[in-house]
Amino acid sequence: MTREIVERLLGRMATGDHDGAAELFAERIDWQLDWPAEGHPAVPWIRPRTGRADVAGHFRMLEEYHVPEANGTSVTRILVDGADAVVLGHIVQTVKANGKAYTSPFALHLTVEDGLITRYHIYEDSLTVAEALSAR
Repeated sequence: MTREIVERLLGRMATGDHDGAAELFAERIDWQLDWPAEGHPAVPWIRPRTGRADVAGHFRMLEEYHVPEANGTSVTRILVDGADAVVLGHIVQTVKANGKAYTSPFALHLTVEDGLITRYHIYEDSLTVAEALSAR
């Protein structure tokens, strides 16, 4: 079941189905991005989130700040161990405001319980992301 939910999430993220992606999350989640808790002023989508109601907004904001047609993000491996999954890949995005392209490896740790995602921890090169969004 874990792999199925993870693959469903990745598919919905890839097609821009933000509400559909959010439906896969529990009401309360353990959410963490590879940033200081207060985030970074150039990267407004980086902030604490607590549950399903907040998730669609996160994905919408990512799309708002990037050129969707230039998204080349790819998944190279999905590892599953019981309720936990790790997704490995590369983020490839272009900032809408300044045309700056960036690439970052990522690891996404998900936990699926009772058919819903209860943990979303993503690790990426946050400096590269912040620099791209701060570029003029």
